[in-house]
Amino acid sequence: MREWASGEAGGLPCEVVVAHREYEAWFLASLVSLRGACGIGHGAPPFPDPERPRDAKRRLTERMVSGRSYLETTDQPALSVRFSLAAAYQRSRSFRKMAHSFGALVRGMGRDLEPWPPSSWAAPPEPPA
Repeated sequence: MREWASGEAGGLPCEVVVAHREYEAWFLASLVSLRGACGIGHGAPPFPDPERPRDAKRRLTERMVSGRSYLETTDQPALSVRFSLAAAYQRSRSFRKMAHSFGALVRGMGRDLEPWPPSSWAAPPEPPA
């Protein structure tokens, strides 16, 4: 995929990154920061291994208040603007890959992006409660 994308980019810097299993795994990685948003319970426990399970959408629904279900078309954009990038970086290998690829693209365009990723993201992950 990377070879194809690089060819299509016509010499422009190019990176290929895909969330492991599904995009919502990044929400599971930063679940504590999403408490109270889109029906996620205020006491929703952190997810122990956010990139392991399949069906992250169902896992999000399980952490929502009773009667509420995760709706990709409305909840995904709302949670995307709110989730903690630092928590996702600390707890998700695929998110770290995306962050490093973003930095490579910016540097590839001749821009200075130091420090990248931000040093505040490197803190140790929160232990599951």
